[in-house]
Amino acid sequence: MKIIIVGAGEVGFHCAQKLSEEGQDVVLIDKDPEQIKRITDNLDVQAITGSGTSPETLKTAGITGVDMLVAATDSDEANLIACLLARNLNRYILKVARVRNREYLEEKELFGESLLGVDQIINPESAMVETIRNLMMVPGASDVIDFVDGRVKLIGFTITKDSSLRGRQLSSFRDFTGNLLIGAIIRDEKVLIPHGSDMIHEGDLIYLVIRSNEMSKVFQFLGINDKGVRNVMIIGGGDTGGALGEALDDTKLHTKIIEKDSNRCTVLAERLEKPVIICGDGTDKDLLLEENIGEMDFHVALTGDEENNVLMSLLAKELGAKKIITRISKLSYIPLVSAIGIDTVVSPRLSAVRAILQYIRRGKVISVAPLKGEQAEAIEVEALETSDIVDKPISQIKFPKGALVGAVIRKDEIIIPNGTTLINSNDRLIFFALRDVIHKLEKLLTVKLDYF
Repeated sequence: MKIIIVGAGEVGFHCAQKLSEEGQDVVLIDKDPEQIKRITDNLDVQAITGSGTSPETLKTAGITGVDMLVAATDSDEANLIACLLARNLNRYILKVARVRNREYLEEKELFGESLLGVDQIINPESAMVETIRNLMMVPGASDVIDFVDGRVKLIGFTITKDSSLRGRQLSSFRDFTGNLLIGAIIRDEKVLIPHGSDMIHEGDLIYLVIRSNEMSKVFQFLGINDKGVRNVMIIGGGDTGGALGEALDDTKLHTKIIEKDSNRCTVLAERLEKPVIICGDGTDKDLLLEENIGEMDFHVALTGDEENNVLMSLLAKELGAKKIITRISKLSYIPLVSAIGIDTVVSPRLSAVRAILQYIRRGKVISVAPLKGEQAEAIEVEALETSDIVDKPISQIKFPKGALVGAVIRKDEIIIPNGTTLINSNDRLIFFALRDVIHKLEKLLTVKLDYF
């Protein structure tokens, strides 16, 4: 697949890096020569100095012969114009635009085929808000990902020394077969696709596939405390913090937002009904104590300064906040942050790449969720009629080592599979796969050429 990326900032660089590692043919465009130098010094992609809103620059990049354009600059307007130009220069191209302005996002008809014709909108902030809200709905989880319109949940739990799961073998869950499946284990920053003989260790991050309507029953079986959330503190009332406050405005949660900018505090106070807006510094220990930080079920650090986010999160944890969520943009920070005790990291860059991946996968991919720094993925696909996986039980399908079927969705039925489960045409499947074997899995998911 040949892909043009417009914008070599954090999102553009990360997308180019990911796509290049996938073996895609990537061309990156940016106006800043320093950004172009950074690309050429670090990535194996073609880089062009110029504007993505210039027809000549797009033609130089080969726009007429590419499969996809990703517009990821810091300017919504530049991204939308780049997509509009791409549409006129190549009618078959897939167009993906990063858009952050809420006014544009509310005018959905702008992106339709009759106007801009944008195929996918990337709004990392909205994705982060959705991720955080999901985490609040599943207390104790380190990660929550929805599949099949929320009917199936992929839930990550970190195993503590007090966990009832520590030291258990996966085969010991057979009494609950049909209700859950452990699809992946993150151990020492490595992703394992587990087998029945594997043991759960302290410090593991395990990913469970669960039917949404059976969560309470599964948690009870596993001895996981799913006590509800009542108190939330958000540090940073910018676009993301404000959007999270708005998302929690219609819930029963007691929400406090701490923001340093007095003008922004006024805006938030006028916009939000239930959350309490506090004008102050989230690093001020006395302020946190005054606002009862020790009673907080969630402390969420969402400022634009990721170093400050880490410091505030560590302080909140020391003062007794039960669950910590921290916004981090640089992926290189994530292993370090996890190692020093921060519970959960949300990243705008991971949110952006999640939206892109489904367009570069072969087969009928519905959604893609990178796991733990993208060493592995959870992939939701449709079983196509003439692919090599249809009309066979799972035990007879030669899945690559490092790939696992986590769930089979057949109309209104959700099946947690075993070796005898038969895959039918048009079933929706959730796979876990290590990054290194995804290309092999794609071959199984792709229709046979003789079908045509």
